Amino acid sequence: MKRRDFLGIVSGAVVAGPITVRAQQSERVRFIGMLNALESDDPEAQARATVFEQALRQLGWVIGRNLKIEVRQIGGDADRGRTDAAELVALTPDVIVTIGSAAVGPLQQATRSVPIVFVNAPDPVGAGFVQSMARPGGNITGFSNFEYSMSGKWAELLKQIAPNVTRALVFRDPATAAGIGQFAAVRSVAQNLNIELTPVNVRDTDEIERSVAAFTRSGSGGMIVTSGGTGSRRKLLIGLASRHKLPSIYPYRYYAVDGGLMTYGANTLDPLPRAAGYVDRILKGEKPADMPVQAPTKYELIINLKTAKALGLTVPQSLLATADEVIE
Repeated sequence: MKRRDFLGIVSGAVVAGPITVRAQQSERVRFIGMLNALESDDPEAQARATVFEQALRQLGWVIGRNLKIEVRQIGGDADRGRTDAAELVALTPDVIVTIGSAAVGPLQQATRSVPIVFVNAPDPVGAGFVQSMARPGGNITGFSNFEYSMSGKWAELLKQIAPNVTRALVFRDPATAAGIGQFAAVRSVAQNLNIELTPVNVRDTDEIERSVAAFTRSGSGGMIVTSGGTGSRRKLLIGLASRHKLPSIYPYRYYAVDGGLMTYGANTLDPLPRAAGYVDRILKGEKPADMPVQAPTKYELIINLKTAKALGLTVPQSLLATADEVIE
């Protein structure tokens, strides 16, 4: 190589270096707020964050380079949910991602302008979060995880795995549309199965423990745990079901992983990469009002055989054959 050619290459590299650095330094940093219904140390919350951030990286968003994320965890505390929602909105993020139905309502009350993408919210039309699935119409869109009518399946499955059940506690959050709607759907099916239902407010730990203690004084009982505000109480609920030998069904797989007998519901991690795609589109200028709400395409049945054995239950082969996963 001639000397003048070598010097030209070196000088070009010297000039290009600072330009590249300046371009990186001047890249606009976008701001995402996140409101999660679970506690920060909850394995499910951590799994959700990991999946979401990985999906954002694949779309070119890197935390610390062109992206900042501020996360708040409600942990089943309604007052904290309202406070955290107001504080996130005050920080003026470009978009807010909310995971879990208990977090959507407080955000909707806090802002009608900041774009919101929800994940795992039951029946967003019935809850009043959007005008329709096809055209949300406001500042909110996202990914639902339950039509209320699907909630009746919990009563059917509980009766299949425990035919002797004639009474069931139904744990729900009565302050949310999901809690009200899902209980109504369960009741409509339970009546035909001759199952008497007793609703229990899932927000109060003392009420939960008192209700279970009183309920188990009579036999033939079971438990149905609805979605929406129950995830942060799952260890308590699973522990009470085990202690009092109550056959129980829960809404999501992670309940079965933690020892719950059986779960039926949408996969909670599946919509997160798609939610990252919606965030990417909003950051590039699209409006939530024009982005359709997406419903789950599949519901999963998970059975924990170890828990069934501890409860003295023999799981019917017909039920095992339809399960998406059996935990042994």
